[in-house]
Amino acid sequence: MLALYAAEWLGLEPAFFAGLTAAFAIQPSIYKTYQTILEQLQANVIGAILAIVFGLAFGHEPFVIGVVVMLAIAIIMKMNLESTTIPVTLVTIIIIMGSAPNDEYVLYSLSRFGLIMVGVFSAFLINLLFIPPKYEEKLYKKVSSMAENTSRWIRLTTRHDTNIQSRRKDLEASKEELVEMDQMYLLYKEERSYFQKNKFNKARKLVLFREMISVNKEQIGILSYLDDRENAYHHLPEQMQRLIQQQLDHLTNYHERILMRYDGKVNTQMTETMAEEVDEGNISLTDSFMDSYDYKEVSRDEWLSLLPIVSHIVEYNQRLEHLDRLVESFFSYHNPDDN
Repeated sequence: MLALYAAEWLGLEPAFFAGLTAAFAIQPSIYKTYQTILEQLQANVIGAILAIVFGLAFGHEPFVIGVVVMLAIAIIMKMNLESTTIPVTLVTIIIIMGSAPNDEYVLYSLSRFGLIMVGVFSAFLINLLFIPPKYEEKLYKKVSSMAENTSRWIRLTTRHDTNIQSRRKDLEASKEELVEMDQMYLLYKEERSYFQKNKFNKARKLVLFREMISVNKEQIGILSYLDDRENAYHHLPEQMQRLIQQQLDHLTNYHERILMRYDGKVNTQMTETMAEEVDEGNISLTDSFMDSYDYKEVSRDEWLSLLPIVSHIVEYNQRLEHLDRLVESFFSYHNPDDN
């Protein structure tokens, strides 16, 4: 809409060409849109020059337009410009050559080129002023929501109280969401801070979010192993099952508290009592797991099948401790005014 109004205000017709270009040029982040403008400018200059030169020299026959299109694509690829610039460049060529009058051909071509660039710049302004992506907020919500959902499934699974089909369906959805989360992290990473005072906070937040995502992956790994080896888990001694359940309860609570700390919902790290429970649970779990093999409480195959679960739990614990230190360090140096 902005492109249409801008084209009409500048007296460029038909205005819908600008709107069409804006639709092609808009990107998922401000930085990507900025990059797109630079590359679209280069690609469209190439397309416009080729269209004008070939139009003046050889006319506007379909064969000539086809040759210009192929030349433009070849040059764009040779210059290593993004392939996303090609559609708009083709639109530029077709608009200039497809319906250009014989007289005042250059002026006509320049006006059409102006329409295209109005669309490209409108896309950038829309991203910058009206719909900035705010990937930090979206990323945190995804991380927090996944952690909460996975924690719930882990608690239910260790208590043998889940519908297997529902759990597996949700688990697959969570794995797909992890891929989306990685992509969103990259988009957030690409966003530029335009003020020097914000750059350091952004760098620390990038480290934090990278670790948050890693912790979520570890948590999903635990749920996946519990799902795959549920039968072996059920055959563990009751004491061992209880230790796994208790330790996972401690760790998922710890995980939720860290995220709440980052979100400002709690003001301190976990209490000494909570820390002792986590540490003691970790020691008890690993000792009991080793004893279950030494004293032949489970078969060798069952023990080996459950080894990855215990390993993931220990790794989950270590990653949570690392994330906790990162969050605490962030708040030690973070200035609330530098968001």
